[in-house]
Amino acid sequence: MRIPAHAVCTAIRDDIVSGVFEPGGRLTEEVLARRYGVSRVPVREALRTLESEGFVTTRRHAGACVAEPSEQEAADLLELRMLLEPLAASRAARRRTDAHLKVLRGLVRLGQERARRAQGEDLRALAGWFHETLVQASGSPGLIALLTQTRHKIAWMYEVGTPARPADSWAEHGALVDAVARGDAERARALAALHAERVVGVYRPRVRTLQRAVNTGGGRN
Repeated sequence: MRIPAHAVCTAIRDDIVSGVFEPGGRLTEEVLARRYGVSRVPVREALRTLESEGFVTTRRHAGACVAEPSEQEAADLLELRMLLEPLAASRAARRRTDAHLKVLRGLVRLGQERARRAQGEDLRALAGWFHETLVQASGSPGLIALLTQTRHKIAWMYEVGTPARPADSWAEHGALVDAVARGDAERARALAALHAERVVGVYRPRVRTLQRAVNTGGGRN
């Protein structure tokens, strides 16, 4: 059975994000094909997609390599997220379905419960699912695709910690869901922007040289 290129692309991207393939490392079609048990054709297609996303770069005499993001690129990603997530929240207030709202409320209940128990690993996963669901509720395919790619790259470039006051963070999530449920787009946008600004400190650069850009304000609004 032929494995589609998008599945190979996801596998390579996940390995880049998790650090299996380090920045600057070569990505040869033959080695990747063996690793994922596919032919070189879907690997070639996947590498082209990943290059368009910024995870891979092509070097003369070296071929495909894992990209090496600069300090400014890493800082710009957080700024982009802080601009786009409020837009997604405002659209979610106008376009969400009852199913989206049910999932969001369920995640808030779980997040508040885990916050009381100080279960940090669970909180990080729940926060990720919450924001992903909120973006899906925006009903905007282009925005969903852009924010999904942005989240992948942030996960690659940053370690995500737990807010100093997780209960307060989940109270903000709850207020945001209430605004979405009421259809209050402006309130949802404002709350999402405030939340994004408050939690920016939980993002810690994985590469030491990236720290300077964040500490000097490159990743803040």
